[in-house]
Amino acid sequence: MLKKILVALDHSDLSDQVVETLLQFQLEGVAEVVLAHVVANADSDPDVAVDRPQADTETIPQQSLEKLQTYQAQIPCKSALEIVTGDPAEEIVRLANIHQAELIVIGSRGLTGMSRILQGSVSGQVVEEAHCSVLVVKPKLG
Repeated sequence: MLKKILVALDHSDLSDQVVETLLQFQLEGVAEVVLAHVVANADSDPDVAVDRPQADTETIPQQSLEKLQTYQAQIPCKSALEIVTGDPAEEIVRLANIHQAELIVIGSRGLTGMSRILQGSVSGQVVEEAHCSVLVVKPKLG
């Protein structure tokens, strides 16, 4: 039985699908679900201390914060919100390590070709660097 699941959410419509996928699991036995949101910071410094504090909730729009709280209210077990600033993939992996997550659930934008090369793949980087299993939710077609 999983004890800790980290769920990476952003501002996209794919976050709804990520939460829907999570809710398909039998979460009653899970000790805690951590909903993580990373405020992307283009000039994030990799030399900043690993234990840096959470981002101020004022750094994200009120509507986004309310959406995260709505997701949290749907979780049928203990849950927490983590809002941090930095490189999304690095922060997701860092939070998974801090919380000793046994599973990361993350969405994939489905980028291919040049778009993937230019924009990078957060989910791909998380799969490569995470210490635990990663469930990648792909966008529904149609």
